[in-house]
Parts: sequence; structure tokens; C-alpha cells
Amino acid sequence: MVSRVLAAALAGAAALLRRFGMPLVVAALVTLAGLSLGRVYSGGLLEQLVAGAAVAPVLISVLLARAPGWLIAPVSMLALAGYAVAAVHLSARSAGVAGELPELLSDAARNAVPRLFTALIPVEPQPDTVLAPVVLAWLAALAGAELAGRAGRTATALIPPTLAYAGSLIAVGPNATVALWQPLLFAFLAAVGLAVSSVVSGAGLLARLGPSQRTALRLRAVSGLGAGLVAVLAVAAIAAPLVAYQVGRVPTDPRQYVEPPTLDVLDQNPLLRISAWAAEPERHLLDVEILRADTPPAPPTPEPAVETTDPSVVVVPDDDPDGEPVEESEPDPGAGAYDTRLRLAVLSDWDGVTWHVDAEYRNAGRVLPAMPPPPGHAETNSAHLPPPLTIEERITVRDLEGRLMPAIPAPRRIEGVRVAYHPQTGSLLHNGPLTPGLQYTVTSVSPSIDVNLLPAADVPSGPEVARYLSVGGQVPDDLSQLAQQIATGNGTPYLRAVALEAFLAEHYAYAADAPSGHAYPNLRFFLFEDPRAGGQRGTSEQFAAAYAALGRLMGLPTRVVVGFQTPEGGGAITAGDGFAWPEVLFAGIGWVAFNPMPDPGIPPRPLEDEYLPKPPPPTSPPESVEPPDDPTWTPPPSSPSIAALAPAGPSAAVVAGGVGGGLVTLLLLFFVTVVLLRALRRRSRLRGSPRRQIIGAWAEVLDSLALAGAAPPPHLSAAEIADHAAEVARTAPVSRHRIRPAIPPLHDLAAKVNAVGFAGDTTAPPDEIAALAAKAQAIEYERALRARRSWWRRLLWRVDPRPLRRGGPRRRSGRQGQSRRSGRRS
Repeated sequence: MVSRVLAAALAGAAALLRRFGMPLVVAALVTLAGLSLGRVYSGGLLEQLVAGAAVAPVLISVLLARAPGWLIAPVSMLALAGYAVAAVHLSARSAGVAGELPELLSDAARNAVPRLFTALIPVEPQPDTVLAPVVLAWLAALAGAELAGRAGRTATALIPPTLAYAGSLIAVGPNATVALWQPLLFAFLAAVGLAVSSVVSGAGLLARLGPSQRTALRLRAVSGLGAGLVAVLAVAAIAAPLVAYQVGRVPTDPRQYVEPPTLDVLDQNPLLRISAWAAEPERHLLDVEILRADTPPAPPTPEPAVETTDPSVVVVPDDDPDGEPVEESEPDPGAGAYDTRLRLAVLSDWDGVTWHVDAEYRNAGRVLPAMPPPPGHAETNSAHLPPPLTIEERITVRDLEGRLMPAIPAPRRIEGVRVAYHPQTGSLLHNGPLTPGLQYTVTSVSPSIDVNLLPAADVPSGPEVARYLSVGGQVPDDLSQLAQQIATGNGTPYLRAVALEAFLAEHYAYAADAPSGHAYPNLRFFLFEDPRAGGQRGTSEQFAAAYAALGRLMGLPTRVVVGFQTPEGGGAITAGDGFAWPEVLFAGIGWVAFNPMPDPGIPPRPLEDEYLPKPPPPTSPPESVEPPDDPTWTPPPSSPSIAALAPAGPSAAVVAGGVGGGLVTLLLLFFVTVVLLRALRRRSRLRGSPRRQIIGAWAEVLDSLALAGAAPPPHLSAAEIADHAAEVARTAPVSRHRIRPAIPPLHDLAAKVNAVGFAGDTTAPPDEIAALAAKAQAIEYERALRARRSWWRRLLWRVDPRPLRRGGPRRRSGRQGQSRRSGRRS
């Protein structure tokens, strides 16, 4: 009695494991893939959504296990559509993304993959950054559950979750810390799923074997286990050095292969807007409302070396470090402790023709990462350095064009719009063109600088600063001479910067109608041309560009910033408030703004002769160069060859790797599709009425013969096919050391096929017992025939697409019956 109860309990447990064990493992593995991807996301919303997408299709597959196979895909896809809508709604509400749900769904469907790989890390869960992981997790869980449940292919069922986990690792790349427990748990769960399925299926196989066959099977299993262990150890010994070599290497970041948001000419070089703004100073561009400005109290400090009566004013000490007296000067308002102007763009690159933006903007969420310290930055412990100023402003666009979005530096949070962000400069880029009425709120943390360190500050050097010292192509000699004359007598970098600022402010005039342009020829015209011919006058474009170019020729790292003056307390910003200003990088302090613009109402001082270009000394004409006697001599080329200037394309290894990876992916998808279609076809055949199950079992026998390469001729009757099948299984070559399951007789199945196919109403219809027996005979024959094939044919048995090309069982049985009746008439 106890043994029977125990046997029944074990049978029930085996049934539960068979039905729920592997699907639950699949759900857990897909959930682990979501946890791995969540390391580059902020918050835990993505992990929760992926976990739901992993569990839901598995539950649907288990609950509809007895439903027709064709019903699973439509039901699961409808459920996926509903779940995707819910995920988009939840992520939009969590991230504060405004818009109608259909619009959000359409935008997320179009941009899910590119925005996932161009978003700043940590990625905020938003509609377009959660849709792709949710959909892929659902498909992987559905495929794994169906392969494990309906098809009964445990090892194959692990392929979709494994691909999902590998995809998450590729998406993370080098952007997250190592989480060793995740791959170990993944391998453990996969091993548990394989072990449980092996135990369940092995128990059923042992019940059908005799004592001698059980003993042989156990011995074979033990020997196979030992051989497998030896093979694993050998592979581990060979692969260990390769794996150890890869441990210290940084994985490839796939984001480098995805094109980030690009800029048009208007945003690439905003200096071109200065002249248009100056021509229409009353044009209403923006409205700014200061919602909050937390001014931290300044701590008590000792008497500073540089006195500051206003946060935006820097006063130079009476004596420089060398003891030489210097005059007081006022750098640009905002260049003191805090900078509260609206910045539109930061132009760091100068090629001798244009100043332009060279930044890779990345899609960002509401929370923006902090700006990294500039090159040469060093933390100071100055007691009188005020803490950062937090400002919250609401900006409404009126007539501002382009995609660049102004904000007070440095933005840390933005609400109301979707933006791309460049952390190095703190610049914001809208996903589309700015439109009137667009409103967004920015919280900025404006850092403070220690103005007392400026007089003695040096400028940084090294590769990180090289871009800020580049002077483009051929520098005009008169500009180099002018830079040297201004720098003469000003030893420290700060004194050179102040001298350059004073020189431009004193000798040049502001003119709103000055033409646009800041290339070297434009700068020469601005700096040296006679005022009566239109020279020595310009907008802030020429002042800022001339300061930055001359500053680089003096050895000062410079850049140009375009932005707007912020009205005190907020208000309307017109085109007249837009201007450009230069900034100089000082070691240990950061970027400091200067204002080379002249004071209004003060006429400029005539340019002294010492600063004007000197005519070149007369020189004798160069002697002609005669070629040498060597006939092979050719004159040197005047310009680099086109081949040298041609951009290098991708290497052959990269192309071959991409093509090979694509072919492997297509091959895996083909195999998975064949396995799924064959499993669904078998399930459809072996379900329904007893008559349908018997005909389906006979079709499975015909498929097995076709896979063995011994398809019967179409003229044979069912009984003759049964004899043919027995002969094919009996004569199949197989190793004598291999366990061969017994060949089940098929004559009983053939008789049932004839009865249900041709007897009509003359016999009683078959019952469920007859149908179960027919299915058991077909399945046992298929296993026996497969066991007698070579190892590589057994490996390809389940992925062979030939059974999918065969005609249905009804058609085949009809031909056989017609042949048999013709034989009887003859």
C-alpha cells in the first residue's frame, strides 16, 4: 500500500516537473537577461517589465497546453500587444513623458533600437528604451516555453533565453560593473532544467525496457558521463588561457557603431545666427521664468587676495606674483563665482574657417549626468570658495529656430521634453525642430570658481587640451605677429587673457550691421582693415572669434560659447540678448569667460601702427630649380594624394565577421523555425478524434521513413508499408555497442489505418484506447529508427525540413487505398 502511494506521488511529481519544470526555468532565465540589461538603466522599472514579459507567455503556454497548436501564437501576440501598451504607458508616466498614447507607441516603435543604443547611461526607462527589451523578452520566453512544453526539446528550449542573455551582455558592453552571480545563476538554472527533464524522460524510458536493457543503459550512461566529464575538463584546460586573457579586456561598446543624433548647419555653427539676431534685436525668441534660485550662504573667509564686490566681477590684485603693478580689469559678467547666462552651444573646434560643434549627443532622460571636470582640473580646498548655485528655470520657446535648447549651466534635470545631451559641454538638443510654444523646465547646478586663484593660475597641457589649442590651417603671419605683440610683457596666462580682452574692447567698435563671417580672411578684415572701408567693427561673432583665435596663438586654450543674457528674475529674451563670448581654460579652476566687447558710448581708440601688419621685406626672385641629371627624378607633389586623403573603410575582418555572424544567426533561426513547425504539426496530428489520431500516427511513420531516406513508393498498400518499415529498421547499420530499442510491429497500426480510411460505416469507429495504442506505436517506431542512425544523422533528425514538404496524411492514404483497390480489381 505504501509503495503504491509512493509510486503515485512520484508519478504526480514527475508529471508536474514535466509540465511546469522547464517552462519555469525558461521564465527565470529570461528574467535574468532583464536583470543583466537593467545594470545600465536607472531605477528598477525595466527589470519589472522584463520579468512580467518573461512570465506571462510561459503562463499562456502552460495554461493552453491542451489547446490546438495554431491557437498559441495568436493568443500570445494579442497578449504581447496589450502588455506593450501597458509598458509604454507605465514608462511614460514614470519618466514624465508627455503625449498621447498612440503617438508614444508610434514613436517608440520607430526609434526603439537606435535610441536604446544612443541613450546616455544610466538609461532612463522611457517608452522608446523599454519597448525593444520587453518585446524580445516576450518572444524568447514564448519560444522557449513552446519548445520545452509542446515539442519536449529541453536543450533546444534553452537557445532563446541564451540568445536573450547574450544580447543583454552585448547591449551593456563596458558600461556596467561585473555581476558574476548572474552568469553563474544562469548556468545553474540551465543545468537544473536539463537535469530535471533528463530524469523525467529517463524514468519513462526505463519503464519500457527490460532488465538486461536497463543494465546496459545504466552502464552506457555511466560511461557516457565519464567521457563527458573528461571532455569538459579537456575543453576547460584548453580554453582557460584564452578566457583568462579576456578577463582583463574591456568589452566592445555597441554604441560606437550607432550613429548619434546629428546637427544641421544652423546648429553645427550657431555663430552664423549672431548677425541675423543683431539685425532684428526686437525679435522675441524665448521667455524665461526663474522658479527657484537657491543661493547658498558664503562662509566667513579671511581677506582674499582678490577682492570681489559682485559674484560676476573679478578684480585683479594690485601686484602680480612677480611684484609688477597691474591695472584692475573686469572680466565678463558671469565669469566670477557663478555663470547664470543661458547657453545655447559650446564651440570647441576651430579649423581656420569656422568654429563648430563637435559633440556626440546621446538621448537622455529627465535626470542628466553631471558634467565631468575639464582637462587640468584639480580639486581645491579653498575656504572662501562658495558652493554651487541651484537654479530652476522654465523656458518657453517663441521664435527660436534649430534644435539646440538654451539652459543655464550646468543642467542636471529637464522635464517636459525629450532631449539628447552632451555631458562634456552641458548642451541640450531637442529630438525635433523647436516649435513656438514648446515649454520645458531645467534644473541647473551652476558651479563656482575660485576667482582668487586666477592671477597665478597656469593653463593645462597634454593631449586632452590639444583640441583647444588647434589653430586650423595656414595661420596668417600678421595675426601671429599681433598675438605676440599683445602677449609681450604679460607673463602669466591670466595677464595675457586680460590684455587680449582689453585690446579688443579698446580698439574695435560694435556694429549690428556687420556681415557674418569668422574665417581667417574675415578676422584679418576685422582686425586690420581701415574703419572707413568697414574694418575694425563687428558683432560679438567677430569679437569672440578673434579673441579665441588670438588666444590660441598666445598658448591659451580657448573656445567660443553662444547664448543669451538672462534678465534678472526672468522675462522675455529677444534677439538683441543673443551674443557670443570666449572662454579660457585655467588649470585647477576650469573655464573662465571673458568679455572683449567694447563699452557702449565709448568710441574706439585708433589702432596703433605697431599693431598694423608690417609689409614684407623685398626679396630677390627665387632662382629656378633645375632638375638633376637623374632621369628618374620627379618633382615632389604639392598636395597629398587623393588615396592618402581617402577615409579608410571597414577592414576585411570586420566585414567577414559581420557576414559570418549574420549567416550564423539566419541558420539558427531556420533550425528553430523547423523544430517549432514540426512540433506543432505532430501535435496537430496526434490530437482530435480517434480517427484523426490514427491517421496522424500513420503520417508520423511515413515521416520517419522519409527522414531515414527510405520513403515507401506511393503504390504500396498500408500492410506492405508496414513490412517495408520493419525491413528498413532491421537492416539499418548501427554500432554493436549501442543500445537499440525494440522495433514495434506496425501491422496493427496499418490495419487500423485501413479500417478508418476505407471501411466506412461497416465497422465500429475506433475508440481512445485504439488511438493511444496507434500513437504509441508510431512514436516508438520513430525512436527505434532514429536510434539506428549515425550520430550526425541523429543530430540533424529534428531540424530536417523534408517532412514539412510532404503531403498530408489524408492525401497519402487515399493514394495508397486507390492503389490497393486497383490491385484487387486486377
